[in-house]
Formats: sequence, C-alpha cells, structure tokens
Amino acid sequence: MAKAKKTVFFCQNCGHEEAKWLGQCPVCREWNTFVEEKKVPEKGSMTKARGKAEPVSLSRIETKGEERIHTDMEELDRVLGGGIVKGSLVLVGGDPGIGKSTLLLQVCQVLGKQNQEILYISGEESARQIKLRADRMGTFSDQVSLLCETNLELIEEVIQTKKPDMAVIDSIQTMYSEEVGSAPGSVSQVREATNTLMHLAKGMGITIFIVGHVTKEGTVAGPRVLEHMVDTVLYFEGDRHASYRILRSVKNRFGSTNEIGVFEMRENGLHEVKNPSEFMLNGRPEQASGSVVACSMEGTRPILLEIQALVCRTSFGMPRRTAAGTDYNRVNLLMAVLEKRLGMALGDCDAYVNIAGGIRMNEPAIDLGIVLALVSSYQNKVTDPHMIVFGEVGLSGEVRAVSMPKQRVLEAQKLGFHTCMIPAVSMESVGEVKGMRLIGVKNVSEAISYL
Repeated sequence: MAKAKKTVFFCQNCGHEEAKWLGQCPVCREWNTFVEEKKVPEKGSMTKARGKAEPVSLSRIETKGEERIHTDMEELDRVLGGGIVKGSLVLVGGDPGIGKSTLLLQVCQVLGKQNQEILYISGEESARQIKLRADRMGTFSDQVSLLCETNLELIEEVIQTKKPDMAVIDSIQTMYSEEVGSAPGSVSQVREATNTLMHLAKGMGITIFIVGHVTKEGTVAGPRVLEHMVDTVLYFEGDRHASYRILRSVKNRFGSTNEIGVFEMRENGLHEVKNPSEFMLNGRPEQASGSVVACSMEGTRPILLEIQALVCRTSFGMPRRTAAGTDYNRVNLLMAVLEKRLGMALGDCDAYVNIAGGIRMNEPAIDLGIVLALVSSYQNKVTDPHMIVFGEVGLSGEVRAVSMPKQRVLEAQKLGFHTCMIPAVSMESVGEVKGMRLIGVKNVSEAISYL
C-alpha cells in the first residue's frame, strides 16, 4: 500500500513547524496560530554537495559602497537609505487600497525612463486593469514589461530568460508552486515563493519588490520568516480616506529604519510632500484653547505637528480618556503628573487628545506639547500661535533633553515661528538662533507659567 502523504502543522505567525497541533506556539507564544499543511517534498538537488566551502578572513574582505539606483523620488530614496540597492529584496506591506501597487508602478515608470529593464508581475489584476491605472500616471517607456501570472515556476523561467534590472511581484500571497501541495497564500507557499525569489535576486543581481498583504493587526500576512528573509521591509501607512500616505521602514540592511517618506494621493498617482510640517499645520485654528504646536523627529527629519486637547467636566461617574495619534497610556501618565505635581483636579474631567492630520507619533519629545495642550484647554487659555514646544516630561514633572534640538529649532524658524520652548539643559547646545526667542524650562511648572 502507498504511504499516506505526511502533514505537518505550521505557526502562521513565525513559521515554526510541529508534528502535531498545539494551542500555543512554543517559539512566539501566540495562541491558535497552527494550521495543518502537507509537508513540502525535499528537492533532490538540495541533497547534493555543491562544492567545498572555504572560510575567508574578515580582514581580507574588501568593502565597497553599494551600487544604488536613484528613483528621482526623494521620499522613497530617503526611506531606502539613498536609493535602490542592486540585488536587494524589498517587501512592501500596507492595507488594501492604500497605494502599494500605485507606488511601485510609479517606480517602474521612472526607472523605465532611465533605460532600466523592468518586469511587473501581477497575480491579482489583469493587464487591462493595470493599463487603466498606468494611463492616469502618464506615459511609460517600452522598457516596462507586464506579466500576469501566478505560477512560480513559470515566473522563475521568465525572469531567468528576460534578465530584467528590476522585478515587481504583486502580490506574494497569490503566487504558488506546483511542488507545494497547499493552497496559495499558505505558510508553505509564501515561504517557498520568497525563498525562490531571494535566490533569483542574489544570484542574478536583480532588484525584486514584493507586495505583501497585511492582517487586521497591521503586520504582513504569512509567517514571520517572510520579513526575516528579505533585505528591507517597508510599510505604507495612513487612512485610505485621507489624502496623505506615510512610507515607513521597519527593517533595512542598507540604511536607517528611522526615516519616513510622506506622499499625497491624487488622481494621477502619488506625489511627494517635500515639507510635511507645512502640510500638517495647514488649517490650524487661531485663538483656540487646547492647541499647541510640537516638534517630533523622524530619523533626521523634524516634523512640526499640532496637538489638540479638549478637557471638560464629565457627566458620568467614570471620566473618559481618548487619545488619537499618540499613546493612550502616555496621556494618562502625563495627566497623573499634572494632578500630583501641580495639584490640578483632573480626576473628574473627560480628556481627549488628538494629533491633527491623522499622523501617529510616539516620540517622548511631544510630552511637553501634550501637557501644555491639556492645561490650555483646562484653564481655557490660548497659547501663543507663533510658539512651538518640545521636551520629554518625567514622573517628577521635570523636562528632560531630547535629541537634535538644534534641527528642531531651525525647522520652526523656517516655517515662521518666533518662540520656542525647549528643555533648559538643551539651551547651551542650541545656542543663539537669529529671529528666534528661546525659552528654557526645567519643569512643567515653569512651562505652564508662560501660558
């Protein structure tokens, strides 16, 4: 009798393999993540020795700068660390309809005009659908080719034959290999497809962009090993009903993971936002209490944003606290500091804190801005509209130093602000700035006295 096909259980979160079903994964400690799939047959070529491996002395290895391709999109190049590295594998994730395919199609348009050979492989849309989107963006060169296919073996054959400079896989969850018996999008299929594309990218020196779906928690669907195998992981964030989008790097072997790129979605595609601070402050109300402009750093880029707060007496026994765009627990902590150190009776007040524009910031430097916005709304006092603030607030009410204060002050000066409230310990490092009045504060009490 023929042997029954062996099945194994994979963790959908981290890709861990077990012979039987478990309620909790022993590796990532997540519950109810194991799914049953057929075991992938081992390839015969993998068992053969590929030759003798020789170790190389680390001191003898020569390092050269990576060969980068500039996309003429400064926001994308900044997030990638200065451009696209040849032979890299880049994963782009984001919510449905956020603009992942639009962004990569624009990259294909730009690189095609630079005489780069581009292959766009779509497993979700037909050639006609992609053509309709491309017509809204403008003209494309003959260097950009389109392939609508989901069979991984056929795609591998086309890439090896055509040998493009860059390939786009849209999306990895639709690709399937005939050697894997499970359905497309399963743990085995996603892992096998990514492994095949990784060998193509490294072996042939082809840059490959992979589009990945995200789960309801906001992470890329499929095993966690998918993010470990690629060189760069980019997340496209933002409300699909809003006009702006934020491209954020969470892993980058060729650059920093602190940089962000800001784009605006229009009818003819994504447009770069060269000055996000001006974009975020557009439409700021005048002579309104509870509104304070703070400064946050994203990598090397300072971004000015408006923090709004609304504090009012509660009508119920339990006060309601809401935070949009920042950490909810951080807001509660800062309100506790105000009650303990300044004696403000906020225990019977509802508090709503919002970062205008829908952007999300968790840097501690906006603590002082949140505190002043809460006090301004509670006391119904209007803050100076030409003043920005930044500083981290400790549990003792002290205002601590933050990184790169000089760059924050210069960004405020460039946008026409005249006053800047900063931590007193940062006054020396900032020095004098022409046309800018600097106010150094040591604690929250001193900061509130300027209201």
